[in-house]
Amino acid sequence: MTETSPAASPTPTEDPTKTIAFVLYPGITPLDIVGPLQVFAALGDLVPGYRTVVVGERIEPMASDTPLSLVPSHTFDGMADPHAMIVPGGLVPTLAAMADENLLRNLRETAARSQVVGSVCTGSLLLAAAGLLEGRRATTHWMYRDLLARFGATPVTRRWVEDGHVITAAGVSAGIDMALHLVGRLAGDKVARMVQLFIEYDPEPPFGPIGWEAADSGQYAPFAGELLQKALAGHPALLARLSDQ
Repeated sequence: MTETSPAASPTPTEDPTKTIAFVLYPGITPLDIVGPLQVFAALGDLVPGYRTVVVGERIEPMASDTPLSLVPSHTFDGMADPHAMIVPGGLVPTLAAMADENLLRNLRETAARSQVVGSVCTGSLLLAAAGLLEGRRATTHWMYRDLLARFGATPVTRRWVEDGHVITAAGVSAGIDMALHLVGRLAGDKVARMVQLFIEYDPEPPFGPIGWEAADSGQYAPFAGELLQKALAGHPALLARLSDQ
C-alpha cells in the first residue's frame, strides 16, 4: 500500500503593500513628521502599494510643541511589520523621551521588523538612546549633533546620512529632503521628482542660506545645555552621560 503524502498547506499570500510608519509621541515638532509624511502620502497617490501610518503607544490626541495636537492611526501592537519606521524629533519632550524605556523598547522592537529605520532632527537621539545607532554614522539637529557620540554613533555634518538600512536627517525641514531621497530609492528618480513637483518643494528662504559659522561657533551651547538640564532633571545618570559638566 502506497503511503499518501499529506496535502501541502497553502502558502499565505504576502501583502505587497509597503507601510511607512511614522512614530508619534507627545511634544514632537509637527514639521518633523508632517513634512516627510506628506512626501510619502504623495508617493501613495502616484504609485500603488505604498501607505503611510502614524503609530503611537495609544490612539489619542498628543500635544506637539505648537498649539496643534496629533493623533496616531495605529498602536505599536496593532501595526503589521512596516517597511520603514521614521522617528521625528523635537526639543525638551524629545530630550526627555531619551529616558522613556517604554518608547525606546517599542522603537527597538519595531526597528527589528523594519527594512528601513529613519529619523528626523533629534529623533535620531531616540534611535541612539535605544541602541540603534551604535557604530553607525548619523546626524541630527546641529544643536545636539555631538550627543550622538555619547551613544556610540559617529556624528556627521550633512543634510541626511545613510548607513546601511538606517537613515537620519538633520533638523526639521531636512526630513523632507530625506523622504524625497527614500522615494527615489523605492520608486525611482522620476517618481521622486513628480512628488517634489506636486508638493512644490523648491526652497527659496527669504533670508538666504543659513550662516553655519555662527551655528557651529558654540554660541548656542548654553541654551542647548539648559534645555537638556530641564528635560533630564529627573534622570541624573543620563544627564551626566550627556553633559559636559
